[in-house]
Amino acid sequence: MMADSHAVYFSVVVESNEDGYLATIPGLQGAFAEGDTLDQAIFNCIDVVRLIAAYRAERGESLGYNQFVLTPETRLTVAFPVELA
Repeated sequence: MMADSHAVYFSVVVESNEDGYLATIPGLQGAFAEGDTLDQAIFNCIDVVRLIAAYRAERGESLGYNQFVLTPETRLTVAFPVELA
């Protein structure tokens, strides 16, 4: 059986820049990352959010967003862009 875990929904803002793309999460200080492609920028930003969450958890701080419990019965709908060549 899968152990319960938690998830948080974030809005990600992605902009093109000279080096590719920049993904940011408004309202979460330090949550930004670049990538050569749209999906790289988004997934790099997700990695940054995980690091921020781990750091804040060690300090007993929350992310300031609503968390919900993921159980084996939980179903999620998630939209994300897919860059096509």
